[in-house]
Amino acid sequence: MFFVSCPVTAPRPIRILSPLVANQIAAGEVVERPASVVKELLENALDAGATRLIVDLDQGGVELIRVADDGHGIPAAELPLAVAPHATSKVERVDDLDRIGTLGFRGEALASIASVSRLALRSRTADEPGASQLDLEGDAISPVHPAPGPVGTCVTVRNLFFNTPARRKFLRTVATEQERCVDVVRQIALAHPAVGLRLSCDGRDVMDLPPGQGPRDRALAVLGKELGPQLLDVHADRFDDARGLALWGLAGLPAIARGTGKWQFVFVNGRPVRDRTIQHAIAEAYRGLIDPSRYPTVLLMIEMSPEGVDVNVHPQKAEVRFRDSSMVHSVVLRALRETLRAADLTPTLGELKPPIAPRDEALSLAATLPGSGLSAGAASATSASRFVEYFKRFTPATAPQAAVPGLSAPASPAATLDASALPTPAPADLSPTHHSSASPFVPVPTDRVLQVHKSYLVTQDEQGVVIIDQHALHERVMFEYLLHRVTAANGDGLERQRLLTPIVVQASAAAVERLPDLSPLLERIGIEAEALGPTTLGVHTFPSFLFDRGVDAGEFMEAILTRAEDAAFVREAKRGGEAAMRDVLDMMSCKAAVKAGDRLSDTELTELVKLRGEVERSSNCPHGRPTSIRLTIRELEKLFGRA
Repeated sequence: MFFVSCPVTAPRPIRILSPLVANQIAAGEVVERPASVVKELLENALDAGATRLIVDLDQGGVELIRVADDGHGIPAAELPLAVAPHATSKVERVDDLDRIGTLGFRGEALASIASVSRLALRSRTADEPGASQLDLEGDAISPVHPAPGPVGTCVTVRNLFFNTPARRKFLRTVATEQERCVDVVRQIALAHPAVGLRLSCDGRDVMDLPPGQGPRDRALAVLGKELGPQLLDVHADRFDDARGLALWGLAGLPAIARGTGKWQFVFVNGRPVRDRTIQHAIAEAYRGLIDPSRYPTVLLMIEMSPEGVDVNVHPQKAEVRFRDSSMVHSVVLRALRETLRAADLTPTLGELKPPIAPRDEALSLAATLPGSGLSAGAASATSASRFVEYFKRFTPATAPQAAVPGLSAPASPAATLDASALPTPAPADLSPTHHSSASPFVPVPTDRVLQVHKSYLVTQDEQGVVIIDQHALHERVMFEYLLHRVTAANGDGLERQRLLTPIVVQASAAAVERLPDLSPLLERIGIEAEALGPTTLGVHTFPSFLFDRGVDAGEFMEAILTRAEDAAFVREAKRGGEAAMRDVLDMMSCKAAVKAGDRLSDTELTELVKLRGEVERSSNCPHGRPTSIRLTIRELEKLFGRA
């Protein structure tokens, strides 16, 4: 191994840096690329009260960035101060930093930009007869001189990093730098819908938005008008004290989730920000509605007192720190959840994206239930009555009937069950954190349900034909019930069955070592296990629910131990975190649900479709696959040439 050591040199005297060097050091934080310049100039224009912004770019902003506005302008006498370091009109005292109400405030943007470019600053106020201009190149500043121009300010930046070639060579391609500039302009346009904005790149207009638009109109103009029907309005406010907030936004349907987080826009007091608290709330709101590898399309505008948020925590002002982050998290999470719960999330055929790769055990038509020796369909038929009886035991005879996440038993000469005697799903929310289970689905006439290829159910509603994945829907039904059971405040977890002899499971030494960390989670779902050796463990109790569904205890335990290879999962399990619990309940419901290839009786078909309208988030299975697809009347008419 080779080490590079710094040569020993004689000590140098301490000296004050030249203004150019100091500004270029500051530019290293403020001016990362052309998009950084565009952001700073647009924020200054908005702070100046602009109602119209014009942005011109050449070569991705490397050769030219020009931002013109119709704001109140800068007096000619103050132009030299505007490009001086740490000079600003936006803060004066230390106390002002605790209640920043402007987008810019540090007083270093223009000075930093000018130190690494050729900059021209032209401005005119309403009471001046003409405009004045100041030209800068590095540390050379020209005298202020008259120039033609309207009221407002125009900043022209040419040859970015011309005097710092090391910085310039780290820039990406012209197309990449241009796209980043467009992203900045897009964010500013979304955050300030009342401001008109025009963007041109290399002489070609790529964005032209009129002033005076409403937030939704501006969002659709920027994101695409075709998304209108798929964006739900979100509203919330909380003003319990001076640190409350108001929220408006748009939440995209799960069908338009993207492969990256680029289409998540969060604004706090008109400032585009990245914040882990809000990102976590968004992810939690969509948990179980989209695949974990995808990101929902969301736009959130948060307004709050400047004293409730610290914007001075990031060199580029891209991050913020909330005084009460838990309050912000709860408001955002509740608003999104309530909006999604009230909407019909069933995608139409035209909205579908490429499907998420299904799990093998969920869709294998030749699947065999572990340890049963029966095909999936046969095991489903023989265990249906046990499944119903199992959940009957959860509900005392004197108590109101709870929602049953199983299917009624098939009628047979040997054992005919009266459907009216089965536990009837009550319209109660199965989630422990919500108290309303009103379904957005239009009631389905459940006397008309057709099973196709022993995998899909076909029925109708007022909007068209509904096609249901029987495994995905049953999986969601059972997941919500199990989640309710293990998280209920007065619940004892899942019923368990003690084994006469322990089931021995082979595992890695690391997994066996982590078994004590998994114990809090395993206990809640009814599993008792202990180490029998360095690479073996014994399972002493197992959830009766899984036994009744024919799930092999050894294979299920192996699946949990595989998840235990993830250190984050183990940490969550050790502290009783909800994410780890949901992960395990997801596996339980997936393995226990009816499979593709299971033949269902008429009674089972009717009950499963009925549960679709009574279980929250029944539009998607726990790992985000859609449970239902709607073929609308309009789409049918098009297919048959009637439209």
